[in-house]
Amino acid sequence: MSKIKSPIYSIVGPTASGKTEISIELALKLGNAEIINCDSVQIYQEIQIATAKATPEEMRGIPHHLIDYVSPHIKYTAADWATDATEKIYEIESRGNIPILVGGTGFYLRSLRQPFFESPKTDEKLREKLKNIQEKKGAEHLHKILKRIDNASAEKLFPRDYVRTMRAIEVFFQTGKSISELQPNRAEPPEFASRIKIFALNPPRDLLYERINKRAENHFASGLIEEVKLIRESGVKDDTNALGAHGYRRVCEFLRNERTLESAIKQTKQDVRHYAKRQLTWFRREDGVIWLNGFGDEIETMKTLWKLLHI
Repeated sequence: MSKIKSPIYSIVGPTASGKTEISIELALKLGNAEIINCDSVQIYQEIQIATAKATPEEMRGIPHHLIDYVSPHIKYTAADWATDATEKIYEIESRGNIPILVGGTGFYLRSLRQPFFESPKTDEKLREKLKNIQEKKGAEHLHKILKRIDNASAEKLFPRDYVRTMRAIEVFFQTGKSISELQPNRAEPPEFASRIKIFALNPPRDLLYERINKRAENHFASGLIEEVKLIRESGVKDDTNALGAHGYRRVCEFLRNERTLESAIKQTKQDVRHYAKRQLTWFRREDGVIWLNGFGDEIETMKTLWKLLHI
């Protein structure tokens, strides 16, 4: 008789909701757990201040994987992460331990549960044209273009999600088919996909926004501008995935003299608030999500999770 495998836990939710704190407490509570980062910014080396990566002290001896391990020069994708995360899950389970996926990048988690179809490599010339459209006319204009050629895919994407919108447009012009036509040809989910139990943090919106605003102010006060200067001096371009992240994009604009420091701080706060709202919307569309109504660093939220897990 084959051994029944343990669940794989996933702690998700908006930025600044306390995912790190509750995931480490969960790992300590379980006693044999290891954490896999599921955040598209925390994967990068050198990108530190605005990422809220757990410090060695905060990790409290819990092994962490896929964090701070990709050069900011590299174009790392969700498919890359899914491949690496799959390898880590099997590795952790081979030691008899339990994987805990932690982060707010819903697209990463979906790519793990629902593998991608085979798609053509990025056409850099086409990508550059689409980037120019996005910069001049906005992400919403790109979304309108996608809606005309692939309405089914457009309906699944936020109008401001220009990265995935661009990819959908590229696939159409490169293959003559829409992503919605190609997606049924995706690979089968990995064996462990059905064992992933997702818990999403859902703190009060007004308090979450307060935290986001304070965190942004702290990042700028803690040397965010100097960090971005050093990263750019190392040869990393402003349009890379790393420097295009929230908290870094507006600093780049400030350094290019496109906005004042006050404007950069204000816009960063707004960007991250909007991102948090999109994260919550994303996870509400996912199947099987169990919601925890509070911040992850609150005792009551932790007690609720322990009760749900019977630990």
